[in-house]
Amino acid sequence: MSLTTQQNLRAYVDYLRDLGIYDLYRRDEPQTLLPEALRSAIASTATTAKGAPLPAPPQRMAAPPQRVAPPPSPRTPLQAAAKVQSPEAETPRNLPPEFSVPMPKPVSFDDLAPLPLQIIPPADRAAALEAVRAEIGDCTRCPLAYAGRHNIVFADGDPNARLMFVGEGPGADEDASGLPFVGKAGQLLNNMIGAMGLKREEVYIANIVKCRPPGNRQPEPIEANTCSQFLLKQIDIVRPQVIVALGATAATYLLGVRQSLGSLRGHWHSSRGAKVAVTYHPAFLLRDPRQKGEAWKDLQMVMAELGLKPVAKA
Repeated sequence: MSLTTQQNLRAYVDYLRDLGIYDLYRRDEPQTLLPEALRSAIASTATTAKGAPLPAPPQRMAAPPQRVAPPPSPRTPLQAAAKVQSPEAETPRNLPPEFSVPMPKPVSFDDLAPLPLQIIPPADRAAALEAVRAEIGDCTRCPLAYAGRHNIVFADGDPNARLMFVGEGPGADEDASGLPFVGKAGQLLNNMIGAMGLKREEVYIANIVKCRPPGNRQPEPIEANTCSQFLLKQIDIVRPQVIVALGATAATYLLGVRQSLGSLRGHWHSSRGAKVAVTYHPAFLLRDPRQKGEAWKDLQMVMAELGLKPVAKA
């Protein structure tokens, strides 16, 4: 794909994202009612996948004129009950009604696919992980592929690790090196691992998404949900005894819940047959070092489960 084509396609992605439309990617029939002009733009974008030239990106749409909202239509008891029972369907605010798209409810990794019946022998796990990396290839499955990515950041560590750390997504240093947690947050994570009496080479480290989100923002649902299939396979191959979710984003997609970090910390959860502990992301601890003591409490819970002893201070 030429540089000009990538730039134009990226402009379309940004254009749709500015409108608050997140679930149009890889869908043949979008569920959102769109203006005819926008439908034509999307159709033109899809045509480029077949080799046709990409038209110029559409101009930013002006704000629609204010309209007087019609009186609400009466709801049937069934509709009212459905509204009460679905609080997780959150719609982005400050958007025109025709562009409002409900935020999808997160799905836990346990619900994405059944646990495999066969356990891969330890000697074969490195090769199995390489097969997953080959399956990813030069991935273009979600918009992050067109958002300035330099390297796909797969994972790092021991394929037979008892302990696995899962973060949110790569940063600038990780995007440049192709390895997770190598920047300042990675240095802090290395210190945390060392304090547990382990080496980085003895654990397995991965992220929810394998491409850097622009500006280190949180991954959007379409991006995280598209990439989750590969992290799920990594977990099933490694078979860690304990997974540490670093931050709320990792916890949301591993567990399939939207809860505060405070309500998730200090308790055991489960995902893909492993126990899951939730703690602060190292990047957050760099911004607020006062929470390092709380993170250490979470790691002590993990150490007790694994039978680890902290390193004695000199």
